[in-house]
Amino acid sequence: MTSPTRRTGTPGTPTGTPTSLTQGSRTRGGIGESTLRPDGTLKVTGEFAYSSDMWHEDMLWGHTLRSTVAHAEIRSVDISEALAVPGVYAILTYDDLPTEVKHYGLEIQDTPVLAHGKVRHHGEPVAIVAADHPETARRAAARIRIDYAELPVVTDELSATAPGAPLVHEGRDDRPQGPPTGSGPGGTPSSGHVPHPNVVHRQPIVRGDADAAAARADVIVTGDYVFGMQDQAFLGPESGLAVPAEDGGVDLYVATQWLHSDLRQIAPVLGLPDSKVRMTLSGVGGAFGGREDLSMQIHACLLALRTGKPVKMVYNRFESFFGHVHRHPAKLHYEHGATRDGKLTHMRCRIVLDGGAYASASPAVVGNASSLSVGPYAVENVDIEAIALYTNNPPCGAMRGFGAVQACFAYEAQMDKLAAELGLDPVEFRQLNAMEQGTLLPTGQRVDSPAPVAELLRRVKARPLPPEQQWLTAGEAPDVRALPGGLSNTTHGEGVVRGVGYAVGIKNVGFSEGFDDYSTARVRLEVIAGEPVAVVHTAMAEVGQGGVTVHAQIARSELGVAQVTIQPADTRVGSAGSTSASRQTYVTGGAIKNTCEHVREKVLELGRRKFGTYHPAWATAELLLESGKVVTDGGEVLADLADVLEDEVVDLELEWRHRATEAFDLRTGQGNGHVQYSFAAHRAVVEVDTELGLVKVIELAVAQDVGKALNPLSVVGQIQGGSLQGLGVAVMEEILVDPVTAKVRNPSFTDYLIPTLLDTPTIPVDVLELADEHAPYGLRGIGEAPTLSSTPAILAAIRNATGLELNRTPVRPEHLTGM
Repeated sequence: MTSPTRRTGTPGTPTGTPTSLTQGSRTRGGIGESTLRPDGTLKVTGEFAYSSDMWHEDMLWGHTLRSTVAHAEIRSVDISEALAVPGVYAILTYDDLPTEVKHYGLEIQDTPVLAHGKVRHHGEPVAIVAADHPETARRAAARIRIDYAELPVVTDELSATAPGAPLVHEGRDDRPQGPPTGSGPGGTPSSGHVPHPNVVHRQPIVRGDADAAAARADVIVTGDYVFGMQDQAFLGPESGLAVPAEDGGVDLYVATQWLHSDLRQIAPVLGLPDSKVRMTLSGVGGAFGGREDLSMQIHACLLALRTGKPVKMVYNRFESFFGHVHRHPAKLHYEHGATRDGKLTHMRCRIVLDGGAYASASPAVVGNASSLSVGPYAVENVDIEAIALYTNNPPCGAMRGFGAVQACFAYEAQMDKLAAELGLDPVEFRQLNAMEQGTLLPTGQRVDSPAPVAELLRRVKARPLPPEQQWLTAGEAPDVRALPGGLSNTTHGEGVVRGVGYAVGIKNVGFSEGFDDYSTARVRLEVIAGEPVAVVHTAMAEVGQGGVTVHAQIARSELGVAQVTIQPADTRVGSAGSTSASRQTYVTGGAIKNTCEHVREKVLELGRRKFGTYHPAWATAELLLESGKVVTDGGEVLADLADVLEDEVVDLELEWRHRATEAFDLRTGQGNGHVQYSFAAHRAVVEVDTELGLVKVIELAVAQDVGKALNPLSVVGQIQGGSLQGLGVAVMEEILVDPVTAKVRNPSFTDYLIPTLLDTPTIPVDVLELADEHAPYGLRGIGEAPTLSSTPAILAAIRNATGLELNRTPVRPEHLTGM
């Protein structure tokens, strides 16, 4: 758990370092209860310490100099003028890196710690500065002279794969010769499988006979779709504090999503063993995938070790846009066929994802986009191809929805086209083709848990529509806040048309394609001041999702204690994996449940040794821990837990894994690649000013199956938040990249717009709880599914209001007015 409050540091200790968090007797809730978040009030009142609040008494400030061009040869770097600035302690370039390991990456180690020889995208780090004040560091960085010789840029598939196209990565060595193989996560790329060095990864999926099915189809519809580059737009910028240690190592306090993945990439660059790079999670102000890749971690450590002083780095908003990956923009071509009675015959699609200059998570995103490209529908005949490109655009990687978002936008538009062509209701058409438990997916994997797609659609359609013209109030002027354009006061209702649209999506949960997806939990049970207390320690990154709340609930339920302490997440305990893929409650929650069960059994063994002769139930009954007591399954109290433990401490650290997955075959795409699926459906109600091209989302109703709601209040919050993020990319959010220079045009919240409270519609949530028997407590990961279907539902509603085709996101006023 990250630090809940700011505190005064002792000499040599950073202020704002994480502290253990204890929930006492006032919050006794176990799983299934809406226990309040222990950090919630602190965040709302501004008392929570985020990573950017960290402070050390003698620290320096780090700053990064970034490239001003997207693709160029670096002819020279002159730091002499910058070094002369008073207060500068160190300036490092590529030549100053301490080891032969000078690149890093999540899957492919292709990202340089600092640029060498050339830069490959706008904003790439070239040099880092440490100074006694942040403005001094910035001024010094501005005096570093770099001589660039600009090179041609590749910005799309045509320019990236044209004959003689510039190679983003010359001498690429992850494309060995030979036939494709399906071994390992995602297989091993080969020259035959990846057709061009500017293609990061390619995944085809072939099942059935799409050509023959197309010949039988009564109706065929096609569509070309464009999905814009979305930013995670987390409010807490990248930040961290590196403190050099007496043993030659470094202590790094950082806002991240995956401590052990960071460690795996950082330590080799520093030339240190893992044991000397000690990482602690500090307060994280949102993530959504944007903190899975490294940002300032290595840079801060390098400067701290070079200067011998603590170094703090905090990106401003402008730099943050260059400091993390974004959602892959995509171009998608789809073809669907159906019989006259509305049954899908086949689907063909080609998905082109722009991965930007470095690989990041692109191979895994390709796997998701391809394997989920058919949507939550039963289609026997498919021909699918997904690729990710290397270009000179900004690097793209993980973001909430992870490849499934782009596909959902396209296939749901196709469903509306087919329904219209067949004269069918769009919801009923979807229900007719909806997958269910037992459906065989295009990858050959069978859905082995509830898949209530048709029921989710029924629920959102059955909900009463909001009243028309809500801006009109009796005897008063129109409330412009309820109109398109809002407080800009552009309309009083003239030219405003209502539209309603539907969409449903499918998202995998957890890491896939054979990845060893596990988590580690350490649980200690002891008596403190006469009361039994459970201490839970994991490396899970709390990024705002509420995991620390649920972890305490699990420990209470399994161990029957009121007081649970969540220790700060760090690398002293085994990996918890990433806070991504909607996996933490499933996997780390599963690890805590598993460890608690083993702790409970040891406690019961202790009780049997101490008290077994006093009551036969110790030997014959199924025993539980409830409310600080050992009880039978019939509720009979056998002993106080404190009396059983006395001075004993039960302390266990265990790993836990979900069911194994396997890599998709690189030629056919067949394989049991995913461990679980989640589903959500939306109905969007919009009002559109057709004269000015302004859109107001009035309501965004959602129904989602969550398996088991461990904390119902948090579940609803996650679903509403994901829905709102989908609204953003539907009507406002897009990073604009110049197609000629590959430079980012709008790296600020002035020009990159995100939804505010005034843009947020009513979001009623209908929660289904259909248990997945393979998952802890029957739960499903919930965080990503609502991000998928909210976007196409809003686009469908705008199409319904305007009659326009609208095949790209976000929808802008000029798309609606034709200007």
